[in-house]
Amino acid sequence: MINRKIQESWQTAYDMQPLPNVQKGMVLPPEKMDMMDPFLLMAEDWFKRGAFADHPHRGFQTITYVVDGRLEHTDNSGGYSVLDAGDMQYMNAGGGARHAEEAVDNDLIHTLQLWLNLPKQEKFSTSYYQNGRYDEVPSVEQQGVRVKVYSGNINGTTGPVESVYPFRMAEVELEAGSSWQLELPGSETVFCFVLTGQVHAGEDKQPLSRAGTAVFEKADGDSTAQVTAETRARVLFYAGEPIGEPVATGGPFVMNSEEEIRQAMKDYHAGKFGPSSQ
Repeated sequence: MINRKIQESWQTAYDMQPLPNVQKGMVLPPEKMDMMDPFLLMAEDWFKRGAFADHPHRGFQTITYVVDGRLEHTDNSGGYSVLDAGDMQYMNAGGGARHAEEAVDNDLIHTLQLWLNLPKQEKFSTSYYQNGRYDEVPSVEQQGVRVKVYSGNINGTTGPVESVYPFRMAEVELEAGSSWQLELPGSETVFCFVLTGQVHAGEDKQPLSRAGTAVFEKADGDSTAQVTAETRARVLFYAGEPIGEPVATGGPFVMNSEEEIRQAMKDYHAGKFGPSSQ
C-alpha cells in the first residue's frame, strides 16, 4: 500500500462573533471546495441558544460532531434529540429539510459541522436524520490507540450511520508515540483534523497541532493515511469518493446550477419545505 503524503495543511483561524454566536472558524474554507470534493466546507462553532434556530437546507448532507456541551435537534418531521459530547448527527437534506440546532438551556455548545455534497441524482432524495452516539458506535482498540467508527468501513469495522452518499468518519485517540493508519482506495479524498494534542501526519510526517487540518494526496491503487502522536491526541478522520459534478451554492442550498439555487429559494418562500421545525 502507498502511504500518502500531505497535499496541503493549515491552521484554523477563529473570529469572535456577536451573541448568540460566540466564536467561529472555517476548518474547511469554501474556497478549497474543488480540492475537497465531495466535501464542501466544515465549520467549528461555539454558540448559545438562538444561533441556529429554524432554517432550511437542500441538495447536500450535514455531519455534526459535538465537541462539548449539549446540542438539541428539532426538525419539521417531528424529530427530536439531544446530543452530548462525542455524539454525531447525520442529516440528509435532500429535496428539502427544515431543522434547528440549539444549545440546551444556557449551555455553551461547541460543534464541528461538515457539509457533504450529493450527486445530481440524489439532490431531491427524501430528507432524514440519524444519530451516532459515542457510547453506541463500534470501538476498536490496539496498543496505544482507540478508534470510534461512526460511518463507513474503517479498516474492516463499519459504522452505524447510513448516508445517501457514502463517507468514512472515525475519531482516533492516541497515546504519545503511537501510530494509526486508515486503509482506503487512493482515489478517495481524505483529511484529518486535530481535536487535541500534537501529531505528525502522512508519509512526510507533517506536524499538526490542535485545530490543524491536513489533506492527504491522492494515490494510485490501495493506500493508507497515517498519523503518529507526539503527545496524547484526538484526531478526526473523514474520507469520501469525489463526485466530480458542477457545484452551485447559495446560503443553505447546494445544487448544480444557479438556476436550481434560485428555484430552491422560491420553493422555500412558497412554503414547499414544510412548516417551521420549532
